Amino acid sequence: MKKTIVTIVLTTLSVVLVLGSTLVIKGSNTVYPVAQLWAEGFKALNPDVEISIEGAGSSTGIKALFNGQTDIANSSRWIKPSEIEQMNRDGKYFVPYIVAYDGIAIIVNRSLAIENITLQQLYDIYSGKVTTWNQIDSSLPKARIVPFSRDNASGTFEYFVEHVMKGDKLAPQVQQLASTRAEVEQIVQNIYAIGYIGMGYITGEVKALTVEGIEPTVVNVNVGIYPISRPLFMFVDATNGLPTGTVADFLRYALSPEGQAAVLTVGYVNAYGTK
Repeated sequence: MKKTIVTIVLTTLSVVLVLGSTLVIKGSNTVYPVAQLWAEGFKALNPDVEISIEGAGSSTGIKALFNGQTDIANSSRWIKPSEIEQMNRDGKYFVPYIVAYDGIAIIVNRSLAIENITLQQLYDIYSGKVTTWNQIDSSLPKARIVPFSRDNASGTFEYFVEHVMKGDKLAPQVQQLASTRAEVEQIVQNIYAIGYIGMGYITGEVKALTVEGIEPTVVNVNVGIYPISRPLFMFVDATNGLPTGTVADFLRYALSPEGQAAVLTVGYVNAYGTK
């Protein structure tokens, strides 16, 4: 199914390159690392194209697309009903391209003696029903859990609230941060912290837990068994037709075997074949 979707995308993009043009990409922090690699690879093939990339959250990217301030909006979530309503009001039409797949990793401090967590336990922590680690596992200390989250501009936040919290609000004690890197840094500094990040951001600084006994790995996301996984998107404004020129060529590069191989190097799952 993934190959079918992307094949359709590839055949609808025009093969036109505008030399000396500028390409602006804004949005998801999650998509940002692989978008950077695509920009580097595309720039090497097209040195006259200037590329600007900004990662400030999926909602920021889609807002910039509405305002005409970006050519491509990176997003780690599907478009919201409110954004669809705005498209209808504004007479705009945005087209999504699935560019990769990602698992959301649950991370804790490396010193915390926990290896696995369930979806119910995550819900209990982030809803405030459970507040100390010994309520999760009696062998853990009776220490207050310090939960971190991305802010509501983040597509990762949106996905977590929808799929883990089932639409319920986060507890007041959950600290929301503006970037994934800030979340990692806080968890490195606090033994009793917990957070969630795109699995491409997993480093040796923190411990990634198994969720329902399943590791957040490329293989497990690819076969669909990791419980918290999602597609990653690039949205473009197709109000006046499908993308052409530099935008189309960049999307084609991202979905090419070379571009999809880059997806794997940052720890995500390719949406299309690499050979």
